[in-house]
Amino acid sequence: MSIKLPPVDEARLAAEWEADKEVLANLAANGDKPMIPRAVDVSFKGNDKDFDRVLEIASQFGMVELDREEDEEGDLFLFLECEQAVDEASVKALTKKCLQIEILCGVEYDGWGCEARTGAVH
Repeated sequence: MSIKLPPVDEARLAAEWEADKEVLANLAANGDKPMIPRAVDVSFKGNDKDFDRVLEIASQFGMVELDREEDEEGDLFLFLECEQAVDEASVKALTKKCLQIEILCGVEYDGWGCEARTGAVH
């Protein structure tokens, strides 16, 4: 099954990129080598019904479910993981894809994270 991904609001993408740059700067400050592929987690806020649709779409892009958690306010979050580098182009592509999933599934993209990798690039 192939999914036609919708266009993303450029202002929203720009706002997410500002947050992404902070994460990348923090990783760089810890000696990260961004071209080293690693586990990157992304999260979405929503409900179980919508999360099933998220998984259906995200799995086509190599994402797998890590966990579902409820916060103190009762909001439900889905955590997914994929393997990738975290250079600027890779992060921009991941964020765009997550915003497209947000539009398609009626969930709220909540960001990404990973651990710094300082070893040799293979």
